[in-house]
Amino acid sequence: MATRPADGGMGLLARMGLRKTVEQVQRETQTSELKRTLGPWNLVFLGIGCIIGAGIFVRTGSAASLHAGPAVLISFLIAGVVCALAGLCYAELSSTLPVSGSAYTYSYTTIGEFAAWIMGALLLLEYGLAASVVAVGWAGYVVSLLGDFGIVIPVQLTGPTGHVVMRSVGNDMVPALLNGQTMTYLFNLPAFLICAAMTALLVVGVSESAKVNNVIVAIKLTVIIAFILICGGYVVAHFGTLKANWSPFIPPATGEEGKFGWGGILRAASIVFFAYIGFEAVSTAGQEAKDPKKDMPIGLLGSLFACTAIYILVSIVMTLIVNYKTLNVPDPVAVAVDALGPKWAWFAKLVKAGAIVGLTSVVLVLMYGQTRIFYTMARDGLLPRVFATVHARFKTPWVNTILVGLITAIAAAFFDINTLGDMTSVGTLAAFAIVCLSVIWLRRTHPDIPRGFAVPLYPVLPALGIIACIALIFTVETRVLVFFGWYTLGGIILYFVYGMRNSRLYHGLDSDADADPVGAMKPPVR
Repeated sequence: MATRPADGGMGLLARMGLRKTVEQVQRETQTSELKRTLGPWNLVFLGIGCIIGAGIFVRTGSAASLHAGPAVLISFLIAGVVCALAGLCYAELSSTLPVSGSAYTYSYTTIGEFAAWIMGALLLLEYGLAASVVAVGWAGYVVSLLGDFGIVIPVQLTGPTGHVVMRSVGNDMVPALLNGQTMTYLFNLPAFLICAAMTALLVVGVSESAKVNNVIVAIKLTVIIAFILICGGYVVAHFGTLKANWSPFIPPATGEEGKFGWGGILRAASIVFFAYIGFEAVSTAGQEAKDPKKDMPIGLLGSLFACTAIYILVSIVMTLIVNYKTLNVPDPVAVAVDALGPKWAWFAKLVKAGAIVGLTSVVLVLMYGQTRIFYTMARDGLLPRVFATVHARFKTPWVNTILVGLITAIAAAFFDINTLGDMTSVGTLAAFAIVCLSVIWLRRTHPDIPRGFAVPLYPVLPALGIIACIALIFTVETRVLVFFGWYTLGGIILYFVYGMRNSRLYHGLDSDADADPVGAMKPPVR
């Protein structure tokens, strides 16, 4: 247990590197009131549930349309390898430190408080903005499904503020006109409403059992498998015509950075990396796993490998059934199934409905994850204590839930899905790099601590994970990197202004000493 030193007794670097002890983290784990009910298959389904909803329904289309063309399947392979490197590191840390707080707590225990603060800021991009991206995708599928039943939401209320409304003409996307004038979006009303609704549910406290989660995952998997089988059969039957959509398989580079060619494939890898971030949510369930040392690695890596195979199959079918140029939309799977024609209209409706159900649960679990991070940071004193305030009746951290809801709803309503997705990917890649570094750090500082799982080929694979994550970060557009730089700088300033002064660890206080004053928080919504 750290105690506050006498003035001048701790230098700045030592202060920033102040760490929770492994024993303290394990003590917090032992005092947790969360039930250990999740086995390895529950964790695999948890990972698949979040991964599938968070990516394949939303960002695949823009990656193919704007950057990689049909070669987006290679981008999925590259992103999958990078994610596997980070996944191995997550597996070691989660089997060694099975705690709530995920990567934030890992950083606090290994590298130190400053790294934990930065990780917390990055997780806002990973969870908060990811929820916004999925909400925009959800809105796209809702608009498409309602349109199938003749219910039309004014197009100006279905997209990012100030962006031109585009429509499909053949294999090209052209500006839509109204009375001879180019139409622009005002804001995305459906995306805003789903974020608001999920915020209300999280404040009240929605608790789903693992069985209910498995049902939701089964629905999404059924939709995806049906899409692969039915659309795949259509592709086989019409391959002579549809093969033209793969010519060329790798569109030639335009000369603009990240636009097709191999540069575009790498750029698309950073985009579709978003589709894998759900696997990290498995690590937030460390305190609810029956045997975390064995079950966490299975849950993390099992869900990752299963989803990689699914993604590749979906990308193959999607880019064959329609031309990749028409996929720069929030609902690319809907565009693909609509291409089957009136005969398959019933199937298109089922796919869209399944996507909506699945994406709803993903918005919920991502927003929950963000509230949990804020809750943990507030308990540690790095954020104002009000963010750890538990509602007397609902037993939920209602203040920080409302804040998270506002952030995600505003981002989803007013910003472009590609910009939001890039910000999410950059934050996630940076967070994953820190996780890989944490493994190296913990191996050096605690070489003898029991590990349920150890990264093979250490330290080569963790080092490759760091390099690969940083390399993908620098494929993102400069404007996003500039935003990320300013965002990180703002986070650093806030740490020195508030976090450093109010850290409970620095003042010699246990973060769990007065946590949950009115009872334990309810288990996370899956």
